[in-house]
Amino acid sequence: MLRHTRRNFLKTLAGAGALAAAGCAATGQRGGARLAADRPNVLYILTDDMRWDAMSCAGHPFFRTPHIDRLATEGVRFANAFVTTSLCSPSRASALSGLYAHAHGILNNFTDYPADLPSWPRRLQEAGYETAYIGKWHMGEQEDRPRPGFDFWMSHRGQGNYFDNEFNINGRREVIGGYYTHVVTDHAVAWLKRPHRKPFALCLGHKAPHGGPIQPEPKYEHFLDAVDIKRPPTADDYERGKPAWLKESVPTWHGIQGPLYGHKEYGRFVRSYLGTIASVEDSMGRILEALEETGQLDRTLLVFTSDNGFVLGEHGRVDKRTMYEESIRVPLLVRYPPLVPKGKVVPQMVLNMDMAPSLLDLCNAPPLRGIHGRSWRPLLEGRTEGWRAAWHYAYNYEKEFPYTPNVRGVRTEDWKYIHYPPGDSGPDRYTAELYHLKADPLETRNLVDDPACREKARELRAELERLLTATGALPDRMPLDEGIKTVLPRY
Repeated sequence: MLRHTRRNFLKTLAGAGALAAAGCAATGQRGGARLAADRPNVLYILTDDMRWDAMSCAGHPFFRTPHIDRLATEGVRFANAFVTTSLCSPSRASALSGLYAHAHGILNNFTDYPADLPSWPRRLQEAGYETAYIGKWHMGEQEDRPRPGFDFWMSHRGQGNYFDNEFNINGRREVIGGYYTHVVTDHAVAWLKRPHRKPFALCLGHKAPHGGPIQPEPKYEHFLDAVDIKRPPTADDYERGKPAWLKESVPTWHGIQGPLYGHKEYGRFVRSYLGTIASVEDSMGRILEALEETGQLDRTLLVFTSDNGFVLGEHGRVDKRTMYEESIRVPLLVRYPPLVPKGKVVPQMVLNMDMAPSLLDLCNAPPLRGIHGRSWRPLLEGRTEGWRAAWHYAYNYEKEFPYTPNVRGVRTEDWKYIHYPPGDSGPDRYTAELYHLKADPLETRNLVDDPACREKARELRAELERLLTATGALPDRMPLDEGIKTVLPRY
């Protein structure tokens, strides 16, 4: 049975790490030119809080993203990609490490990625890749220093601003004026156009479309003004059948106001959100053009995804953190012609923690041992046997966001069970939720108290307990709520 704490995980990795290092040293002796010919470059593009459906290739009704869509047309779109914790730092750490948050230990937005925890960029660096990180890192709120695993570093403290940021570039701080998306794209393009004697791996982290507040660049402030933005059909679905905390957390959904989001009118809020993604769309066009100019496009494994989804008024909510679909579902597009089928749509459930094993597998690099994620390379090749049928979600209460409780849940292809364990988030005023996603994709009918669904609720609760225990998130032989309460962090 697989059980993880960070200490046990790192101890398990000690022996494997020595073997991997020996293998990497041998690989490095083959020479940069041959290595570059044998392995793809990697370009990993990460947005912040971008919904899975905020692109035309996923069916958005009016927002057009032709450059982003090109990855889906010439590669693969994963139609059911999810994060296992819908919170920036834990989600980013899961993508880098291949681990659930309880195992990598980053449970909030203030903890940095541990220097001794392996990651896929670090493993590629060990395997002879030239690595770079440009843009939003968002782990370790007050720290901008270069992180292990990257030969080139350009990032900043915390969230960053949409305009005019101080970046740490390889240890030297510099204030760079201009709109965030264009600044990081300028530097990414310049880095891509440099001579590379070895295969490269570049991570490009966008700020968009994260709040604080959400600010599109001037040319996109009004580009959707002619579109009638309607409230989502579930905008008022936060009372009947929903847990008490949800109604309490909506002082108003009319209230997409305040410094985080910066807009009081719903249509303006959505236009601003999409406006920032329009700049990311422009960035994608420039990135593709740079790869074409340098002759590297078809030799580059290009990945586009996000660290979280985002709720735009559904169930009376704005933000992420919940286990509703809009919060946990993210875009995932992959283009690499030698291995990735053109125009393929993969329906199986893939997770952010699958990123690390998948990229290492596709790059023929030594794997990270003892992780929870799985390579989706078999899915690209049409081999679906034995793929996951269920996975678990976790969110831990933050005192800075007192309106969202602890969450644990399980999702299958057709069902979702959401559990609210007691803890620092307050008294036990949270009921569970059960949704038949196949019949009710908008999650409007909570079936947890439906007599016809009691057995399904018991089955999924047992599956949640099994998954939590199997991955080391729960002590063995301990009831669900008691076990969760023993491992909840204290803030």
